Amino acid sequence: MTNPDLLIIGGGPCGLMAGLLFARAGCSVRVVEKHDDFLHDFRGDTVHPSTMEVLDQIGLLDDFLKRPHQKVSRAELRINGREMVVGDLSRVKSKTPFVAMMPQWEFLDFLRSHAQRHAGFRLDMGLGAQELLYEEGRVAGARLGNGEEVRPRLTLAADGRWSIVRRDHWLPVRDLGSSIDVFWFELPKRTAEEGTLRIAVQDGRILVRVDRGTYWQCAFVVRKGSAAELKAAGLGAFLGAVESTEPRLGSIDGDISSLEDLHLLEISLDRLERWHRRGLLAIGDAAHAMSPMGGIGINLAIQDAVAAANLLAPALAEGGDVDPLLARVQRRRGRSTALIQQVQKVAQDWVLAPMLSGAGKARFANRGTPWPLLLLEQLPALRRLPGRAIALGVRRERVGKMLTA
Repeated sequence: MTNPDLLIIGGGPCGLMAGLLFARAGCSVRVVEKHDDFLHDFRGDTVHPSTMEVLDQIGLLDDFLKRPHQKVSRAELRINGREMVVGDLSRVKSKTPFVAMMPQWEFLDFLRSHAQRHAGFRLDMGLGAQELLYEEGRVAGARLGNGEEVRPRLTLAADGRWSIVRRDHWLPVRDLGSSIDVFWFELPKRTAEEGTLRIAVQDGRILVRVDRGTYWQCAFVVRKGSAAELKAAGLGAFLGAVESTEPRLGSIDGDISSLEDLHLLEISLDRLERWHRRGLLAIGDAAHAMSPMGGIGINLAIQDAVAAANLLAPALAEGGDVDPLLARVQRRRGRSTALIQQVQKVAQDWVLAPMLSGAGKARFANRGTPWPLLLLEQLPALRRLPGRAIALGVRRERVGKMLTA
């Protein structure tokens, strides 16, 4: 392949989906991914109905569902000993009214296998972008880690929250701030249950458990900056905190062998003020870093990829100038992204952070179960609303006719 129509930096879900869609439109596409394989440690394993709708529109849903996955269709909350259902996807109007929990390396391999069926698609693993090239007033491509210079007609940054466009200040970032961090870890399942996400809130502590078949993928929510203090208290104190937050687990002594089994995710919530400049467009986490609440990050990034392909691929495939079209992608996706981030910000700062603070714990205990949760308990029909929001998102995209042919 000579210089391609499109260079995509980053071979994650967003980059590979964009590569697949642009290649389907007849564009020559080169994706570069700095990792040698897809097997490094991922946490974003949630594929929502909105993403599965996209796969259905391009005829790939059946193949996707043949890959190993678990189905999660229900969210239950245990708050200070009181249990209730807070999310129900079973009535979402979709062919797939559930969240598919699929290891991200499996999903990436699926996207790669289908993208490589198109002659114009190329993926280079173990090869990242070292720096962007700037010539004659526009981004002209990138110099890769091996010294090669690639000069496409458009460069697409889909390389996540540590993107080259952020690192090298190509585009301005607005930090919205985050008041929480999360420890990820795994615990074995000892009960024969499936299909449920479980949230436990007890005495100012929050534990989320996601069903992964033979084990629970767990998130222990902590105040921003308190991770070192928690680790300093030792493994025994951490295990005790988890057990008291979710007594149904029983003893987990021995299930976590050391503090090294705890993986800290430092939450950031931000977005680029401008997603583009001549010759360059950023999408997915490169354009907007999301909180892990709701597991929507991957799915929002997939929607960005669909919008970018719908708006840019026809002109790019025909040899047209796409620079004047780049702003349309941000206009299409920016408002819904900002809305979701605002909801996450309010939830973090006004709900989660007070629960985790000393004063907030007392207020929370004295007031009992918050009234919105009581409404969900008393009016089962309302449970569909958070389920639908998580499943389908805001302003979901539909793949254009040129890309489905």
